[in-house]
Amino acid sequence: MFDAALRPHFDRVIDPVGRWCAARGISASKVTIIGFTLGVAAALAVVMGMMLVAFVLILLNRLCDGLDGAIARATAPTDFGGFLDIVFDFIFYAMIPFSFALYDSANALAACFLVVSFFGTAVSFLAFSTMAEKRGLSSQDRGVKSLYFLGGLTEGFETTIVLLAMTATSEWFVYYAYVFGVLCWVTAITRVLEAKILLR
Repeated sequence: MFDAALRPHFDRVIDPVGRWCAARGISASKVTIIGFTLGVAAALAVVMGMMLVAFVLILLNRLCDGLDGAIARATAPTDFGGFLDIVFDFIFYAMIPFSFALYDSANALAACFLVVSFFGTAVSFLAFSTMAEKRGLSSQDRGVKSLYFLGGLTEGFETTIVLLAMTATSEWFVYYAYVFGVLCWVTAITRVLEAKILLR
């Protein structure tokens, strides 16, 4: 929801860092892989009940997710780099609720609901991107991207805030999961309705 509005401000901060990294031979794909590794570590930290560590690792994962794009813009974005970025993002998003289910079985049902809800937002996003590519549609509302980013109520910024909130106040995980899961389904439905208009 806020990604398009926040993107120009974030890019102003992260793009100089991306150019600095690119000048030193640090590739976007390497940062993507490092970020994903940090995401896996965050999930493991949740399983072990190390919520503060998980909080920091999630923040670092999300910073890497922004930095890899900045490096790509400073060099030459590749299709494989964009593919790797989005695949790792969606796996990471699902890993965190799954890790909460492993941490405490009382979280299992809410975690399952949230993972299925993430699937709804993921498939509506990726299916539209495929159709948009076929029709030559493009948008730079959220910066230069490898795919057409169809917006919604629950985008990257909102998801990051919720994941951080889950680790900061883990005793409220169930409530976060159910509320955000419902918002994810609102996003999926609005994307279907928007796609119906854009793909006519």
